[in-house]
Amino acid sequence: MSTMHIETPQTLPDGSKNFDEDGRAKRTGTWVTASAHIITAVIGSGVLSLAWAIAQMGWVAGPAVLFAFSFITYFTSTLLADCYRSPDPVHGKRNYTYSEVVKANLGGRKFQLCGLAQYINLVGVTIGYTITASISMVAVKRSNCFHKHGHGDKCYINNYPFMIVFACIQIVLSQIPNFHKLSWLSIVAAVMSFAYSSIGLGLSLAKVAGGGHVRTSLTGVQVGVDVSGIEKVWRMFQAIGDIAFAYAFSNVLIEIQDTLKSSPPENRVMKRASLIGIMTTTLFYVLCGCLGYAAFGNDAPGNFLTGFGFYEPFWLIDLANICIAVHLVGAYQVFVQPIFGFVEKWSKEKWPESRFINGEHAVKVPLCESFSVNFFRMLWRTTYVVITAVLAMLFPFFNDFLGLIGSLSFWPLTVYFPIEMYIKKSKMQRFSFTWTWLKILSWVCLIISIISAVGSIQGLAVDLKKYKPFQAQQ
Repeated sequence: MSTMHIETPQTLPDGSKNFDEDGRAKRTGTWVTASAHIITAVIGSGVLSLAWAIAQMGWVAGPAVLFAFSFITYFTSTLLADCYRSPDPVHGKRNYTYSEVVKANLGGRKFQLCGLAQYINLVGVTIGYTITASISMVAVKRSNCFHKHGHGDKCYINNYPFMIVFACIQIVLSQIPNFHKLSWLSIVAAVMSFAYSSIGLGLSLAKVAGGGHVRTSLTGVQVGVDVSGIEKVWRMFQAIGDIAFAYAFSNVLIEIQDTLKSSPPENRVMKRASLIGIMTTTLFYVLCGCLGYAAFGNDAPGNFLTGFGFYEPFWLIDLANICIAVHLVGAYQVFVQPIFGFVEKWSKEKWPESRFINGEHAVKVPLCESFSVNFFRMLWRTTYVVITAVLAMLFPFFNDFLGLIGSLSFWPLTVYFPIEMYIKKSKMQRFSFTWTWLKILSWVCLIISIISAVGSIQGLAVDLKKYKPFQAQQ
């Protein structure tokens, strides 16, 4: 017998219902808005490091790893989409967050491990986006400096003020009460993604077409010429982590799915949105990575729009980096809203009588509808943004930080939990053919995550030795 969770929705005077069956405000999302959310979450700072990642692995392994991560991410996202409702994927009770899905399907200790992995990843992503946005803002000033004073000028710019500016913007946007109000921001951010990816592609293509000798090879950077043997190994590990980070979106898939209308079924719409989102991003990734490598060769910079492989036209470099910053403003909110929701829900359950935590106060905004203010929400969200900004100032290392986040989150959130939930929901027989190859896939991905994490940690250790805090950043 199916366990359905149904509550009577309220009916408006005209006969329409303004609540879904779970008593929450009626969801209005479609495959278009879900695809925009996914593209916003997936095409982020990860695309900027792909030319460098391909350079470490070469023409054969680089694209092959990109396509492998693309396939694995899409496959496991389809498994996860069927878990939004339980026990039935169409009529079952809704689970509003990734961790609730794991609790409903696996329960116990796995639920606790999932929550730990998810929120560590989300915090890491918000720190990483603060770093990347500030680097792009700095790149605008440096681009103008190079144009004015010549490419030989050092043009040192401190990126801390830009991190503070980014944090101030996020403090304001973070006061938006919930994820459902952010569709417009995701659509704007998705447009920005296409804009700066296209500019990067165009500049790479122009550089390739313009000739000039760059060294590329089937195996990437050459031992004894570009790097030592051990450096080659560490860099390849780190490159795998960068690519894993580029595909990190499974941890917000459930929150995205929870914005969809209930008809047609959410799981079917989410699978379509995942296919569109991942196919679109993979196309950009392959083009950005391969054309970037063709343009710069084995000397590809860690960030191909801020590493100044390109200097002119300076205004186009400026536009690309402005688009990155705007995109990351939206992407930060996509990833931070689940953290806000978790803490606020836990606080309300812990202190249900607290007026500070539960009280809502209407504030009239000129020319706008009244805005609901909660003092706890304002204080907590502001504090979170400030803390992530401070951590970004302490560890402003682009490639290593992205690689570490990607390697730590890829296996548990993108592979392990979706596969385990699918096996449990389908009541799959142990040691059957499907069970065996799913377990093999999970173990292979675990090994890949471990070696890429080791590579990123080694890179961070090297950078920390060279790093002088509170000095102008180049």
